[in-house]
Amino acid sequence: MPMSIAQFALAAVIFVMLGVVMFIMAKRQLRATYPLLFGYIAINAVAVSLLMTVYRLAPAQYFYVYWTCSTILMMVGFAVQYEVFVDILKPYSAVIDLGKMLFFWAAGFLFLAGVLTALVTSGTHASKLVVAVDLCDRCVHLMQCGVMLLLVVFEKRLSFSWRSPGMGVALGLGVIAATDLGVSYAESRFPALGTGPGLLNGIIFTGILVFWAFRLSAKETAPATAASSPSRLIIQRWNDALISYRNGDLAFASSPMNSFLPGVEQTVERILASKMVQ
Repeated sequence: MPMSIAQFALAAVIFVMLGVVMFIMAKRQLRATYPLLFGYIAINAVAVSLLMTVYRLAPAQYFYVYWTCSTILMMVGFAVQYEVFVDILKPYSAVIDLGKMLFFWAAGFLFLAGVLTALVTSGTHASKLVVAVDLCDRCVHLMQCGVMLLLVVFEKRLSFSWRSPGMGVALGLGVIAATDLGVSYAESRFPALGTGPGLLNGIIFTGILVFWAFRLSAKETAPATAASSPSRLIIQRWNDALISYRNGDLAFASSPMNSFLPGVEQTVERILASKMVQ
């Protein structure tokens, strides 16, 4: 199906906004702080220009180029989520260590799920890869939506600042992920809508790029700290408990017979106890 003028115009606007965000990050020296985010935006810019060129000059190769770009963006998007997670929780080293472990196992699970999905799917090698990549992409989108929901619901509880660039990036990734999932469902459920959902997806993506440009160009205020808070933050208590567990200060750490789950239970009890004392 030929691409409409509106689709070409939207792609051009997206390409320009990607360049604007990259320029702002370079000007404010945020490229060193968020190298994966900068790479993610750069890959998006390359993908947009490449797909538009291939669509016009070599439409027979568009399928392969599209899914190659989707695979790369999915993997880099997962890495960006981890980068933002580490940036937001920068003062809490023990929580970051726990997050690294969780992200590692999540990446392993996605790889295993993709391989198993490809093996059990009938058809050509190309169709198997498409199904596997699509499944992993949906899983990454769900994770990004989960992180966004966590930040929105527990922002005050965890004392995170929306003025932080990392918070803005995480929120944008969550909105993009939620929109992609919704558009994917609409396109499969209501094929009569045609290119409407795709255009809506592009418009929302453009809006997120505008939001990122504004957020990354604004000055960041100093985040709240546990010392300045009237009561210790819940995330600070988790960090202290995890440090104690990592250093072997807890009683159960000396016993090799205790499993991981009882250890976690005792860690939670210690956190709750410290909250009651305060």
